[in-house]
Amino acid sequence: MKRLLALLLTLAVALGGAAPAFAETTLEKIERTGTLTIGTRTGSPPFGFVNKQNEWVGFSIDLVEQAIKPAIERKVGKSIKVEKKESTPATRIPLLTSNAVDLIAETMTDTRARRESVDFSLTFFVTGAQFLVNKRAPIKGIESIAGKRIAAQQGSTNARILRERVPTAQLREFPDQPAAFQALAQGQVDAYTNDGIQLAGLKAKAPNPGDWVIVGDFYSYEPYGMAMRKNESDFRHLVNVGLMEAIEAGKYFEIYEKWFGPKGEVPYPLTAENKRFMIMQVVPK
Repeated sequence: MKRLLALLLTLAVALGGAAPAFAETTLEKIERTGTLTIGTRTGSPPFGFVNKQNEWVGFSIDLVEQAIKPAIERKVGKSIKVEKKESTPATRIPLLTSNAVDLIAETMTDTRARRESVDFSLTFFVTGAQFLVNKRAPIKGIESIAGKRIAAQQGSTNARILRERVPTAQLREFPDQPAAFQALAQGQVDAYTNDGIQLAGLKAKAPNPGDWVIVGDFYSYEPYGMAMRKNESDFRHLVNVGLMEAIEAGKYFEIYEKWFGPKGEVPYPLTAENKRFMIMQVVPK
């Protein structure tokens, strides 16, 4: 009997030692490495893009640097740095789930389907989908794209909506905005659809902005959120605290003015309705 008990004890210890350690949380990773790694864009002005000085800048990046980073630093008790990696609609969720990045900070719409894979912060920007066309094009909105060649980004909510609502449109998907706009400029497609603010950014940066117009009412509601791995409530809380504090203190609106104001990269005035929406998110219920 003693031999059997000894054997069982030895086996239990061996199995216990072979058990895998608990996975490191995002906060533990940031505390250990001193780095918050974000996925953002290189060609989506003004949210994330590379400017003429070859600097990687943007509205989403500023929100991370000036709002979210300080909240995390207070929690971990030390300074951290922000490392940036390029993300696209097709790669951003895999980047998160593979632990290549800790946070997606760009133009990702918070949808119920995506919440199956990732968690989202509170909404930090609201827009809607429209079309960018040549000023001589007959397209005036979603009601006039049947049979037309429409460019969209791979993995975008806009592409999914168009497949459902206008199945006769000839949808052509591209990996990023520059490729889609090049196809439009070369006449390979009749229109490029994306969120209105992103189209405004493309138009503003085009060689001849006057050649292009943004048309149509919003055919979708696009609330942008910061995305992160699921079920990490401590990290999500810090991201939200950073954004809420920035809204309450007015820092959010200063950053917005920098990028979207009259002298900003892409003038896109904050409507009274959208400003109320941002503030209501931080008002105690």
